[in-house]
Amino acid sequence: STPKTTMACNDEVIWQVINNYHCSFKAKVNAQTQNFCKNEYNVTGLCNRSSCPLANARYATIREQDGTLYLYTKCVERAHLPKQLWEKRKLKANYAKALEQVDKLLEFWPKFLVHKNKQRLTKMHQYLIRVRKLAARSEPETVT
Repeated sequence: STPKTTMACNDEVIWQVINNYHCSFKAKVNAQTQNFCKNEYNVTGLCNRSSCPLANARYATIREQDGTLYLYTKCVERAHLPKQLWEKRKLKANYAKALEQVDKLLEFWPKFLVHKNKQRLTKMHQYLIRVRKLAARSEPETVT
């Protein structure tokens, strides 16, 4: 078998275990509705096969640290080194340039992941704008 099919088989086995038995990141709101995922790398926040960072060897997500956005991509070659599993790339502060950057870095990735990461970039960029506005507005007045 080829490496790609072996990788897909491993991903499917991992997903079967996570979905049918136990996942410490799974959060059930109630039995009838969608399950949520508390994994910090999950791009959608939903617990399903395509959104699970544990059950996908090729995965990417966007995270924020100290007001800066980063694109994290999972490197299959580093699977034996969990500490170095994710490759971190800084995204431009300019929204349009950051979108172009995501397009370029995820050019040959599944369209689902590219689309969800662009949605996440948009949401997080708007969040950072609101945070900066609130910080500027709530400057304490100095009384002399």
